Amino acid sequence: MAVTAPAIAAPSVAGLPDFTDMVEKAGPAVVNIRTTAKMRSPQNGGAGGDDEEMQEFFRRFFGVPMPRQPERTPRGNGRQPQQEEEVPRGVGSGFIVSGDGFVMTNAHVIDGADDVYVTLNDKREFKAKVIGADKRTDVALVKIEGANLPRLPIGDSSRLRAGEWVVAIGSPFGLDNTVTAGIVSTRARDTGDYLQLIQTDVAVNPGNSGGPLINMRGEVVGINSQIYSRSGGYMGISFAVPIDEAMRVADQLKTSGKVTRGRIGVQIGEVTKDVAESLGLSRAQGAQVQRVEPGSPAEKGGVETGDIILKYNGVAIERSSDLPRLVGNTKPGARATVSVWRKGASRDLQVTIAEMEGEKVAKKDEGKSKPERVANALGLSVANLSEAQRRELNLESGVLVESAEGAAARAGLRTGDIILRLNNTDIKDAGQFNALVAKLDTKKMAVLLVRRGDSSQFVPLRPNAQ
Repeated sequence: MAVTAPAIAAPSVAGLPDFTDMVEKAGPAVVNIRTTAKMRSPQNGGAGGDDEEMQEFFRRFFGVPMPRQPERTPRGNGRQPQQEEEVPRGVGSGFIVSGDGFVMTNAHVIDGADDVYVTLNDKREFKAKVIGADKRTDVALVKIEGANLPRLPIGDSSRLRAGEWVVAIGSPFGLDNTVTAGIVSTRARDTGDYLQLIQTDVAVNPGNSGGPLINMRGEVVGINSQIYSRSGGYMGISFAVPIDEAMRVADQLKTSGKVTRGRIGVQIGEVTKDVAESLGLSRAQGAQVQRVEPGSPAEKGGVETGDIILKYNGVAIERSSDLPRLVGNTKPGARATVSVWRKGASRDLQVTIAEMEGEKVAKKDEGKSKPERVANALGLSVANLSEAQRRELNLESGVLVESAEGAAARAGLRTGDIILRLNNTDIKDAGQFNALVAKLDTKKMAVLLVRRGDSSQFVPLRPNAQ
């Protein structure tokens, strides 16, 4: 008779974190968010078959819709009758912050959605009401009807330290309540956005957006927002919006549905070591004033081009990106002390804070019948800016994106964007732009300078052969 050897107990591993209890408590408060859009489609037929399968592929594995193809008109039958239908648009994550149903997520998760649906871990689904969204911080607040719902406690992101263990829970690629873990790489990474972001090595993928970043005490310290990637997937670097700032935004959204920020009206840049030494500063710090807007609070307060802003209300400006955040968190109408370095000496100036304007998006001219435009090799159909639009956006040139498909849509371009430059050529009008696109080498990447709201960035695209 064979004798079975006694099982050997697995030795405990000292020093490694155990996430099980924390995840068990936090998981029920993490939700899946899916969005839909209302689109018009033929009552009979339509794209069907392969197109529907490709739409489903994009929705499930990228969390975004595939660019819609133009509707085709059957020969000899005229345009088919159309009806409005609800189509899936994207998926993301979120988390409940109050028992009565307030849910936080990313602004880009719900951007452009007609309807938002929230699904809990126990499979209950609610249609959510959008309370408000703030694109500058990528924070949104939605509300579902419920009572005694599971919620996550809010932590203090300012206490995070590099090397600290953190956990992300979300729905990457639609896989609900997926748990990944890692460490904080840096607490305040300046990425050029409005906020300094928490950088981690936690695995975050499309669909994780809007989900919580949680510390070992089970507290939310950030909202997973974006990744650094050359492939579209996780490559070891992910970023989260600090929960401290996210809660300030959420409080304003809850109160008024929008976020009010302060501004003083200066264009600023970094202070280099050489500039600091030349101006008599002990080290490179502060924000160099490159331009003062006429009639702005800064001009009225005595700020001049060439000044180095060293402090704002007594808080040192270490990098130029510190200033917009401090000013933005100041209530419009309040008076602030701005300490500047000018001609070898420091002086304090009093500035009355104004309200920052919302993002400007060019509006299409209404009431005019326009011919249908055909997308060019970059997948863009564009129109000239009207004089009113140029004045509103303070632009001398550029063209308005009326639609984006193919390569342009995949790169994130959308209606309302402004194309300022193609490669090294400034864009003056739609005719010139389309002529330049027609001459592009389909084997080489082209780069567009694109303005959206108050910011511009370069977007690389490969033209399609036509």
